[in-house]
Amino acid sequence: MKKKFLLCKLLLLTIFTSILYSNDLDEIKKRGELRHIGVPYANFVTGLGDGLDVELIKGFAKHLGLKYRYVPCSWIDLYDYLIGQEQKNSKDATLLNKTNPKGDLIANGMTILNWRKEILNFSNPTFPSGVWLIARADSTLTPIKPTNSIENDISLVKRKLSGRSVLALKKTGLNPKLYDINNTSNVTIKLLDNKNPDIIELIPAIIKNEAETILLDVPDALIAINKWPGEIKVIGPISENQLMGVAFRKTSPLLLNEFNKYFKKIKEDGTYNKLVLKYYPDVFQYYRDFFKQDD
Repeated sequence: MKKKFLLCKLLLLTIFTSILYSNDLDEIKKRGELRHIGVPYANFVTGLGDGLDVELIKGFAKHLGLKYRYVPCSWIDLYDYLIGQEQKNSKDATLLNKTNPKGDLIANGMTILNWRKEILNFSNPTFPSGVWLIARADSTLTPIKPTNSIENDISLVKRKLSGRSVLALKKTGLNPKLYDINNTSNVTIKLLDNKNPDIIELIPAIIKNEAETILLDVPDALIAINKWPGEIKVIGPISENQLMGVAFRKTSPLLLNEFNKYFKKIKEDGTYNKLVLKYYPDVFQYYRDFFKQDD
């Protein structure tokens, strides 16, 4: 009886292990192809066949000895494509209908958030992020002098906003209400008058003097600095520091572990910093410590 019980236990363990590691490294290697799910965003995935995360995952596929395949996606379908379950909404970890996964990992400048970690595993951080206050270059607003505290820096920026206007995008991560700017004294919040507003429209709006300032996330701000040189300036942070990473299924721990090994290697040998320099040359000015190579 005891022997029969042990055999049943062993069988259940084998079945559980098979389920746990389905769609993991060994199965992907047998397929011979690494499928990269991505949404065009900033310089991570340009939509033109290149981008920081595109080159990063191509390198990872080569490291594994696999073919690379890009799987285009939309923000709303990301979780469905990776884990085979639709998500209830953009800020809810609740998953709905089961489908078939179409890719092996997500890489498109994805911010690591607690609610996302409930349904996904993330790699070691690959890129810094956050939300900055941006003004025209000729504005009387001046950039803050950074302190050793992000909380203090945010407070300094908010104080500078008193009596100023902020152009905002409703229903996005750039809504001033998310950062209590609406509670800052004497701040005028303007909403971009467009049924389908695009983040990139914010820069021309302040250049045309439709508002004094705007909010931009770090990757978009870095692109804007290069696209409109001498026309805008960074005043300082409005949000806490954030981090981005590559997202994996919770049933792909071996693939995640192998990526972290690969990423550590290319950070140490300088390969990754060269890629970052290609797509985000200005980021080193603001986040030098993040990209510092280990001795």
